[in-house]
Amino acid sequence: MAANGWQRVKVIDSHTGGEPTRLVVSGGPDLGRGELADRLNEFRQHHDSFRSAVVNEPRGSDVVVGALLCEPVDATCAAGIIFFNNVGYLGMCGHGTIGLVATLAYMNRITPGEHRIETPVGVVSAVLHENGKVTVNNVASYRSAANVAVKVPGYGEVRGDVAWGGNWFFLVRKHDLSLTLKNVDELTTFTWAIRTALRESGISGDHRKEIDHVELFAPSQIPGVDSKNFVLCPGKAYDRSPCGTGTSAKLACLYADGKIKEGQVWKQESIVGSVFEGTVRVKDNKIYPSITGSAFVNAEAELILNPQDPLCMGIRV
Repeated sequence: MAANGWQRVKVIDSHTGGEPTRLVVSGGPDLGRGELADRLNEFRQHHDSFRSAVVNEPRGSDVVVGALLCEPVDATCAAGIIFFNNVGYLGMCGHGTIGLVATLAYMNRITPGEHRIETPVGVVSAVLHENGKVTVNNVASYRSAANVAVKVPGYGEVRGDVAWGGNWFFLVRKHDLSLTLKNVDELTTFTWAIRTALRESGISGDHRKEIDHVELFAPSQIPGVDSKNFVLCPGKAYDRSPCGTGTSAKLACLYADGKIKEGQVWKQESIVGSVFEGTVRVKDNKIYPSITGSAFVNAEAELILNPQDPLCMGIRV
């Protein structure tokens, strides 16, 4: 903290398939040295204004995902990370982990090879390839419920699968909307109505966890790509990338339905045309997805938190 009361926060920005990640390198809150899940609780309960300052307007936007770089508890991990967005916190973030690994390489903290990353929902491993691509080996993913019906006002009955890929998803089985950037407003309205209906109907993930992501699918027009998606994130912004945890949830459902085999490459296109490659491996009857994509560092900055600024800690809804 400077003598004038200003707090300086160093960040490095990247994007993964169009979806931005803002990594807080220094100047963040002291969350202690406990487990990442405990540090996340400390962050949420006592430093939530910092989350808002980093990702909300006027410094950020609804689409920015923040990532707080932490010392890992497990000494075998290259880094610990806590992901957050404009409305709260994420247990895991696939595109953000790809962005983290690309940024750690940019900082000369890692070299090509496999690295362990500690998150609040467990340790994931990530491979930095020689060509700069990153493969994230995600936490165990699974379908909790298949073909669930929910009545959505204005749209009628919508059916989908409830699945975990590091976050909770409702994967819509059938719809009539066009997945194009020109149609983003209509897609957002539809998926937000589904999310609201899920909450009001009491449909949730395991242990009554809220389903805060909704995912739509359509055929991709890119040769060799299996699917195109639209993912609504918790803060009502859409994912510009194909969504790492959303692709993981989809892979878990495909494997459960016998539509993909272990090790088979399945490609997912995003609403902006970027592509992730996914595979699954099975161990002890659990499905572990791996997601490969590219991220690019595009800015370094120092955020200034001036206590005299009435909007210093961000504009909150």
